[in-house]
Amino acid sequence: MRILMVSPHPTYSPRGTPIAVLNRCRALCALGHEVDLVTYGIGTDVPVEGLRYLRAPVPGIRTVKVGPSLAKGPLDLAVFLKALGRMRRGRRDHDVLHTHEEAGLLGLAGRRSKRLPHVYDMGNDLAVVLTNYGLGERHPVTRAAAGVESAMIRSAAAVIAHFPSIAERVAAASGDPGRAVVVPNIPVEPPPDAGLAARVRAGWTPDGLPVVLYTGTLEAYQGLPPLLDAVAALREAGTPVRLVVVGGRAEQRERLRAQADGLGLGDLVRLEDARPQEQIPSCLAAADVLASPRAGGSNTPLKLFSYLGSGRPVVATRIESHTQVIDDRHAFLVEPDAAGLAAGIASALADPGAAAARAGAARALVDARFGVREFVRGAALAYEAVGGPAVDDAGLDAAVAALLRQLAPAVPAEPVAATEGLDAEPAAEPVPAPDGLLEREASR
Repeated sequence: MRILMVSPHPTYSPRGTPIAVLNRCRALCALGHEVDLVTYGIGTDVPVEGLRYLRAPVPGIRTVKVGPSLAKGPLDLAVFLKALGRMRRGRRDHDVLHTHEEAGLLGLAGRRSKRLPHVYDMGNDLAVVLTNYGLGERHPVTRAAAGVESAMIRSAAAVIAHFPSIAERVAAASGDPGRAVVVPNIPVEPPPDAGLAARVRAGWTPDGLPVVLYTGTLEAYQGLPPLLDAVAALREAGTPVRLVVVGGRAEQRERLRAQADGLGLGDLVRLEDARPQEQIPSCLAAADVLASPRAGGSNTPLKLFSYLGSGRPVVATRIESHTQVIDDRHAFLVEPDAAGLAAGIASALADPGAAAARAGAARALVDARFGVREFVRGAALAYEAVGGPAVDDAGLDAAVAALLRQLAPAVPAEPVAATEGLDAEPAAEPVPAPDGLLEREASR
């Protein structure tokens, strides 16, 4: 099928939704579809066979931060106008409209014109996102967003829900429990490079202290300040660790550095710019404990799936974002405060047997439910609702193998235009995917 995909994001850049958009394109192209992606003029063109980037640049805007911002208004408008121009051609050029987040508004226009069936890729509940950024649940903007989102859901023939709570939202809005296909937003990454992991670890902890690693954005809801307080508590208890934080914007890291200095943590806290996505598995392999200290919410972070598949013990807060995917068998689940995080980290380091058991269970969970095969299968199931072909096991095997082959080239180091605080880190040497891993994934 010929797909018109619309993503109001800086695709590709190394953060949650742009990563998810690229991976969806990879899966759909591996299934034999062709994708025209309308997206911001900001980002990197990652080559994928069958994918064409249709960028909508806005003069003078070269960066955009995570979440709501003044820059998003003109960027979204440019994307919407470019997409509407394509949609007017109807089935002459495309068979399906596939939208992400607020681009689902285009599904309403498509529904009225009856030109293109709509697949809505729903990675977030917009009302939850707004509450994460400080608006109350009953704020007029939050309530209006929920109403608009319900209309977008009803405009879609199929909704790809990134986690179970989204599927529940879709069922409530549409009255159709079968409209949503749950396809967890997994990372599609090469395996770790042992040499790179060793070099990274040597740089992080030359004195041999255990490494606690956090990767991702540094928005308030991610819960980093309590994690720093936990590091201070561990030091006072006589069990110092080195916390490494990878990601976020420069000014966010500066605020965390000020907190760390105020706590007297010094070099016990290391703050780094984001790394290229293909390096993340090696970074996870360089750590002793992986932390997801998110303070609240129901949107499962992409990093959690990377963490679970890494073979390293995970300390995560006991909130819906995490517990709709994992339980105490898979991670050290703790209260979302400094005392809970400190206790979880201490337990993971003090009991290697328990840590290894949880890490093993987490990896088995990923293999069974959140691997590449299930990711591709979910995309195929969603597209059956808009006339896509049913895919048998042989076809699925071929699609998985095609997707995994795409991981061999490195993500380009030079972006079209740098995304603030995210693309400044130059890409290091490529991290190739060994043939054995590709064969193992393809045979699942």
